[in-house]
Amino acid sequence: MDKNLDIDNVDLKIISLLNEDAKTPYTEIAKKVYVSSGTVHVRMRKLEDMGIVKSATLNIDFSKLGYDISAYLGIYLEKSSLYDNVIEKLKEISEVVNAYYTTGNYSIFAKIICKDTNHLRDVLNKIQKVDGIDRTETLIVLEESINRPIQLFEQDAK
Repeated sequence: MDKNLDIDNVDLKIISLLNEDAKTPYTEIAKKVYVSSGTVHVRMRKLEDMGIVKSATLNIDFSKLGYDISAYLGIYLEKSSLYDNVIEKLKEISEVVNAYYTTGNYSIFAKIICKDTNHLRDVLNKIQKVDGIDRTETLIVLEESINRPIQLFEQDAK
């Protein structure tokens, strides 16, 4: 942990509890951490100002919204110097929901979400036309078995 960050175990407990369920009311967090809800609010503001907490997000089951295909895409670049340009183009493709600059076989590893295999094919065609992409490899997700936040603090306050 960065020694310049002024966080303590109370901050870590708050983060851990909200990481499990971002909709948990501050009053409930306060009871579990043994502080006032005002303290939780002040601590969260501090964590946001420090850039530790960036946002609160929803965990959505996209298949229930008609998006039945999740896939990971290994992207090979023609040259690593084209990374910034390629990422800017990938940001324009809404089905690309995550992208990582990686070591190993791929220069970029991306997650895409599509409605069906026809939609996937269309998205892959769009991605493969991006200047700077040499080729791609697609890995279709059959089942997501684990999706959890990292445990930052042993939670005896549950």
